[in-house]
Amino acid sequence: MQFGYSETCLAHDTGERHPETADRLRAIRRALAKRHGISYVEADPADEESVASVHDDDYVEEVREFCRDGGGNWDPDTVASEATWEAATASAGLAQWAAREATEGASGRDTPFSIGRPPGHHAVADDAMGFCFINNAAVAAQTLIDDPDSDVERAVIFDWDVHHGNGTQDIFYDQGDVLYASVHEDGLYPGTGEIEETGTGDGEGTTLNVPLSAGAGDEDYLLAAEELLRPVVERFDPDLFVVSAGFDAHRHDPISRMRVSTEGYALLTDRVRSIADDADAGLAFVLEGGYGLDTLSEGVATVHETFDGRSPVEPDGDPGESTEQLVEDVRRAHDLDG
Repeated sequence: MQFGYSETCLAHDTGERHPETADRLRAIRRALAKRHGISYVEADPADEESVASVHDDDYVEEVREFCRDGGGNWDPDTVASEATWEAATASAGLAQWAAREATEGASGRDTPFSIGRPPGHHAVADDAMGFCFINNAAVAAQTLIDDPDSDVERAVIFDWDVHHGNGTQDIFYDQGDVLYASVHEDGLYPGTGEIEETGTGDGEGTTLNVPLSAGAGDEDYLLAAEELLRPVVERFDPDLFVVSAGFDAHRHDPISRMRVSTEGYALLTDRVRSIADDADAGLAFVLEGGYGLDTLSEGVATVHETFDGRSPVEPDGDPGESTEQLVEDVRRAHDLDG
């Protein structure tokens, strides 16, 4: 795979004992150093116009000034330093690079994966939260849709982070040209992502939420991908497919209760690749969460290995009854049985 990376992202300093640190990227780089076929690309940072395509001008200026004044706690969880704004625009620029590469034909072993930080999917149009300042995946999708030289008219953002990406959902909730789909742990921060949240106005039906019960594992995620994500994406017919790739649903991640294995991420990658291929959509990955350094780095590495030719091993078990019922409820909410 091609990995978008910038040393600038390491300078975002969240202080001691914060789970979102520069060590996350260092751990990913160490794991990837043991694999073949890795290449790194450093992209230009996102410019002000790109950021403003999904964020309010006043908010952008407020964050920039906050960082310029030395940063601090934006809220109890979301911490900035003087270098945070530069890191955030670098991270958004890497996401833009990944999406652009995907739509220009990069695939297979050249599939792009942006490993920037801070992450983005909790950042709403006018506020930072959940460790996030700029919504990277949203910037990437929106700027390509807006670009007259791009062939992207419709984009999917599939979020497999354990937390619901409230920011991405909110930004596109009333738009008909971006489908936001999330599989997440029910009841976890930030408490959004209910089945009934399906979009409004032009965006009615373009938000898909699958709030899995705590303890869900590989089989449950795969069922959601095949029975819900696949038909919704097929109906939407996107040109671009962006994965908001968090790895905090791993069974050994310190801040979730899910049971996805490292092999489960390989299986999810394989399913996503198949869905994007069937839709003839360019496929790009953008890093979100994941706070166990070993599980995060191995998760990213297994995505790479899946594109490098390794076939994942199918699970032996079956989805839980609660997941099967949830899938039926979501199918009805999106009229997938009609």
